[in-house]
Amino acid sequence: MTVESVPAEVSARAAGADGSRPAPRGLGGVVTMMGSGLSNQVGAAVGSLAFPVLGPVGVVAVRQYVAAVVLLAVGRPRPLGFTWRQWWPVLLLAGVFGTMNLSLYSAIDRIGLGLAVTLEFLGPLTVALAATRGRVDACCAVIAAAGVVTLMRPQPSADYVGMGLGLLAAACWASYILLNRTVGRRLPGAQGAATAAGVSALMFLPVGLVVVGRHPPTLTAVGCAVAAGVLSSAVPYLADLFTLRRVSAQAFGLFMSVNPVLAALVGWIGLGQGLEWTEWAGVGAVVAANGLSLAARRD
Repeated sequence: MTVESVPAEVSARAAGADGSRPAPRGLGGVVTMMGSGLSNQVGAAVGSLAFPVLGPVGVVAVRQYVAAVVLLAVGRPRPLGFTWRQWWPVLLLAGVFGTMNLSLYSAIDRIGLGLAVTLEFLGPLTVALAATRGRVDACCAVIAAAGVVTLMRPQPSADYVGMGLGLLAAACWASYILLNRTVGRRLPGAQGAATAAGVSALMFLPVGLVVVGRHPPTLTAVGCAVAAGVLSSAVPYLADLFTLRRVSAQAFGLFMSVNPVLAALVGWIGLGQGLEWTEWAGVGAVVAANGLSLAARRD
């Protein structure tokens, strides 16, 4: 949400495309993937600038509104024709979608962008490792576990609430991927994801009203929140639709694995959230585990 967001819906479709024919690769696809990843993390960083005024809840509410506008425009769902069998996973997806972004942004507020995104990325990694039982996957699980232990090792300055929120975001992302597969089988195109985004936005509507009533927002704070929605929802979603036509699903997933590194770099350069060498090692271990797992599936 990074991975951790609307692009997670795209990555879920890619994760379920193991049997599809790889699309031709090109420089345009690589550049677009890089731009999508950077946009996602820069959007989260910009959104965090509005935390002092709106708080993570207010920023996530605005982001949900932007995501709903984008997905409803693209998916053009017809919810009045849905059956209950189609509705129930959509409603669950809406709840997971909102909880995922709220827990991630709350984690960013407490432990920084790089560590929060790294912990969240354990969600799709767990889904990938759970699908197989090979030796490579066992090795990847050990590497990822070592990275998590490094990141969450006891120390006086450790924020375990923030880390717990990051792990909650990971659990939500894993649930998001599995629910997306169900929704994708029961509804055509992006109708399910679009409806879920719309329902999630409605759920956050009273939250936004409460935030505005208690803490009147400044124009700058609202601008940062809207920018977060555009950069972390609209731009990555549209960019990933372009990318998946030009690179294989495996290559797309492999590139997605570098998002924790991008998040750490954006947090360091843009927000001054420096990491210790041990934390960089933990981030690297999680990225390496995901990359190794995906590379093994390409053989």
